Amino acid sequence: MSAFLQCGAKRLDLSRAVVMGVLNVTPDSFSDGGRFLAPAAACEQALRMIDAGAAIIDIGGESTRPGAEPVPLAEELRRVMPVIERLGGSSAVISIDTSKPEVMRAAAEAGAGLINDVRALKEAGALEAVLESGCAVCLMHMQGEPRTMQVAPHYADVVKEVKAFLSARAHTCEAAGVARERIVIDPGFGFGKTQAHNLELLRRLDELTGAPWPLAVGLSRKSLLGSILGRRDGDRLAGSVALAVMAVLRDARIIRAHDVAATVDALQAVAAVALGAAAQGTEAKEIGT
Repeated sequence: MSAFLQCGAKRLDLSRAVVMGVLNVTPDSFSDGGRFLAPAAACEQALRMIDAGAAIIDIGGESTRPGAEPVPLAEELRRVMPVIERLGGSSAVISIDTSKPEVMRAAAEAGAGLINDVRALKEAGALEAVLESGCAVCLMHMQGEPRTMQVAPHYADVVKEVKAFLSARAHTCEAAGVARERIVIDPGFGFGKTQAHNLELLRRLDELTGAPWPLAVGLSRKSLLGSILGRRDGDRLAGSVALAVMAVLRDARIIRAHDVAATVDALQAVAAVALGAAAQGTEAKEIGT
C-alpha cells in the first residue's frame, strides 16, 4: 500500500491516518443538512475544519442518505462550485462527493484534488472524467441506490463481497490508466447494509486494509451509532470517535468525520502510542544485538 495519495498537484501523506472533514451543502443531508447552504457559511466551516487539522474537505451537493432523491445536475453544480472555487487554493485537499462526471470535471478544473464517488465510477463517463482530471478517487461500495438501499440488504458474506467489489473496481481503474497511488477504497458503512453487516465489516476491517489501496472509513454520526447508543445524530460524538479509533487500529488511513477537532485529537493520541511502541521495539532490538 502506498504511503501517500496523489491528489492532482498535491501529495497527501498517509503514513499516519488523516481526517476528511464532511461539508454538505445540501438541505437534506442526515446530520448537517441546511446548515451550510450559503457559500460563505460553507467556506467558514471548511476553514474551521482545516484549522482543526482536517487534511481533506469533502464537499457534497447531493444527499446520499437512505431515501434521498436525486438532485439535477444544474442544481448540484450551483451548490458546490462557489465553495470549491473559494477553497481551491487552501492547504487541504478539496474533495468533491459526486457521481456525476460533469460535476467531477468542473470541480477538478476549480481546484479539487479528490473525487469521492459512492457509486465507484459506475456511471457512464465517470471513469474517463477521473482519468482526465489527475485527481485521486475514492471508490465506495453501495448495495442498491440511496432511495432503496436500506430496504432489505442481503449478503452471503458481507466482507468478502465488499472486498471483491472494491478490488474489481480498483483494478478496472488501474487498467484504464489511473495510477495506484491515486486510488482509495471505502467499504461504505450504512450504504445498503444492516447494523449486523456494519458491525461485521468493522470487526473484520483488517481483511480490507490488507488490500493494495488505502482504506477510507465513514462512520461519523451514522445510524449504526443511533442503534447502539440510542442517541440522535448530533449526540454521537463519543461513539463516532470510538469507532474512528477502532478503524485506525485496523489500519484505516482516512477517517471521514463531522467533528474534526475531536477526531484529530484521538488519532494523534493513537499515533503517539504507536510511535512509542515502535521506538521501544527498535531499542529492544539494539540491546539484543
